[in-house]
Amino acid sequence: MSHLSAELLPVRHTFFTLALLLAVASGAPAQQAKPGPKVPDTVVFEPGVEYANPDGQHLKLDLARPKSGAGPFPAVLCIHGGGFRAGSREGYDGLCIRLAERGYVAATASYRLAPKYQFPAAVHDVKAAVRWLRAHAAEYHIDPERIGVTGGSAGGHLAQFLAVTGDVRQFEGESGTPGVSSRVACVVNVYGPSDFTQSYGKSVDAAEVLPLWLGGNLEQARGRHILASPLYWITPEAAPTLCIHGTADKYVAHEQAVWLVDRLRAAGVEADLLTLPGAGHGFRGEEATKADQALFDFFDKHLKAPKPQAETPKAP
Repeated sequence: MSHLSAELLPVRHTFFTLALLLAVASGAPAQQAKPGPKVPDTVVFEPGVEYANPDGQHLKLDLARPKSGAGPFPAVLCIHGGGFRAGSREGYDGLCIRLAERGYVAATASYRLAPKYQFPAAVHDVKAAVRWLRAHAAEYHIDPERIGVTGGSAGGHLAQFLAVTGDVRQFEGESGTPGVSSRVACVVNVYGPSDFTQSYGKSVDAAEVLPLWLGGNLEQARGRHILASPLYWITPEAAPTLCIHGTADKYVAHEQAVWLVDRLRAAGVEADLLTLPGAGHGFRGEEATKADQALFDFFDKHLKAPKPQAETPKAP
């Protein structure tokens, strides 16, 4: 503890005691600090690492990594959902820790939310998070060529957008180590929308959520709905993709994943769809177990498989 911190400690203690006494006097329960995730001895967990500061927002990520081993380790960025207007990175702390136990460096990042920040601000932010991981590869023993991404719902959309717009200049933004590549090696998209022009009438909250993020409904902002849809950015350069989606999803229709996988395959991109019959928007029990195992298997295949060796030229 620094000398300054030691001097401030009695003052902090006095304010805390006063607040506690006032809470008791008013009959209100004293608030307790929210407990952090359980971290095993084999994992180093670093919460609240700032990765970018657009518009003074001080965006942060939580990072988990193996405690032992020199690496370089593959990395996975996890992107939270919440309809582009809510949610928090802490929801993925548990998955990051589980990935670290499996030999990954895993991070979960905050990003700017609607309605104050509309598309493409969140895209700029998650791309900045990928660039940060790549720029700090040596410090965290990351293999910069093996960075994958996953997310659920709105986070699934942003993850997929990363996978189809690698190094597309108009979506890079200016914050967080500009000039470093934001390309990802693969993506696991968990019930993320692929075509916003087809969301209305098929989602219980699209009419409320999408205008806040896209600056209007489909009639008012059709161009932005198309621009923000991963389906329309697919090229043969898109990253290998696994979609996981339930057939009873009332927020993002299962057909959104079907369209995406079909279009990726037509472009020659490796793409698979794990359909969970009867599953809704959020998995439980056996559904969650299947989804988690598919995610781990996919990342192991694409981020841990040995790199192909260059052929040695034959002597003439």
